[in-house]
Amino acid sequence: MPASATKALRVAVLADSDTRWKWGALTATRILPDGPGEAEIRLDGYLLRGRATPTARQLREVGVSADSLREVTAVEFLRAMDGARGEESYDVLVLALVGGGVQAMLHGLGRVWQDRAERPVVVTGYVGVVYEKLADGLLLRHGADLVLANSRQDADRFRAVYEGVGADAAAVTEVALPFLGGAAYAGEPGGTDGDGRDGEGRRDGEGRRDDEGRQGGEGRQDDGGRAHTVVFAAQPSVPDNRADRTYLLDRLIRHARLHPEREVLLKLRSRPGEHTTHIEELPYQKLVQRADPPANFRLVYGHMGEVLDRTDLLVTVSSTAALESLHRRIPTVVLSDLGVREALGNHHFVGSGCLASWDQLDAGHRPAPDPEWVARQGVAADGGYDTAFDAARGRVAALLTRPDGLPPLAPYYSLVTAPGYLPRILARHHLAPDGTPLPGAPAAERPPGPVRQVVRRAARGAYRHGVQRVAPVIRRMGEL
Repeated sequence: MPASATKALRVAVLADSDTRWKWGALTATRILPDGPGEAEIRLDGYLLRGRATPTARQLREVGVSADSLREVTAVEFLRAMDGARGEESYDVLVLALVGGGVQAMLHGLGRVWQDRAERPVVVTGYVGVVYEKLADGLLLRHGADLVLANSRQDADRFRAVYEGVGADAAAVTEVALPFLGGAAYAGEPGGTDGDGRDGEGRRDGEGRRDDEGRQGGEGRQDDGGRAHTVVFAAQPSVPDNRADRTYLLDRLIRHARLHPEREVLLKLRSRPGEHTTHIEELPYQKLVQRADPPANFRLVYGHMGEVLDRTDLLVTVSSTAALESLHRRIPTVVLSDLGVREALGNHHFVGSGCLASWDQLDAGHRPAPDPEWVARQGVAADGGYDTAFDAARGRVAALLTRPDGLPPLAPYYSLVTAPGYLPRILARHHLAPDGTPLPGAPAAERPPGPVRQVVRRAARGAYRHGVQRVAPVIRRMGEL
């Protein structure tokens, strides 16, 4: 019998950024099978050490707790999985990593578990919209027991890629984004929503404070109600140049000036010096220092769900926040100002009915999302979200109760299918082609001491300084 039949379910999540930690931890809780009675669940988190390792502030903002949480290298994680035996063994392992990280762990874990009669169910997937490197990312994830697709459209695309190269597509499992939820939009303050319902039911934002502790009173209505709130959801790497990012900031500020009765918020993912899933070379915080925004314009951080609680119009280039907003039926705009291009990711929203420009928004346009498109994206605005994870939950339960245990991990990439590619992927995580640690691989026998911690923080800070300060200067010099 699997360990889950005789003890509390034990789940491990390995993540390499704040966003992927959120996705991995929430996914783990949603796909676990229903146990007898009130089954206890233990969730252990592992943060893969790297440029995007989340800070304590980022982890607090994510708002997902774990029974334990520690930072590890790839080799340290493999060592922890090797030592998790008996009552300490895991039932489910979620790999919330970039594709190369997933592939390295699959090969490393295959070596660790090669002589095991039992092993955890291995799950992986994507944190949001998949709009680039579809084949590359998918084949790097092949080999997990479940490869989660966040929508019907993604599930079809994933299977087509696997079947197209002759790989087994049985692991592809349709789910939804695990962080959708929150109160449905009830209409603009003092007005009505698209269904004609009175907007008084909208949860107001009075008394909320921003991340600095300042009272958010700018743009509030005189009658004590909540002001109409426009939120621009920024992305770390889209767009990726100063001219386009300055343009978007200028248009957001212009919208605030055109509508002084509104509260206009720039929702940021991280502070300067922090990294998320993607590198941010030109933080909006620095660009706004050269602007002169009006009093009803503010920068905000915090949990996206809490910001959406007071949003009347969500604007973005291609952020996954658009899907969260559509799930709540909040008016949502995907900007077309910079073109509809694969490099921006907004091409994913072709057919959504949400594409519009700042000129149209300034003139009062509000998009109407296409219901069929929304349904294909796993947004489930009209219900069904509660059952979106049933298929994954059933598959995990079936794998946990296999009488003969689970087969060895068998990724599509091997030294036979990709001898010129796979070794490079594994070497980035200090693993040899057979999944064993390379000589000199960083793997501490004990927690780092004070000196090592200081050196590590200094090295990470130097890297981030290089990304955000030095690299842009060098790039500008090269354009002279």
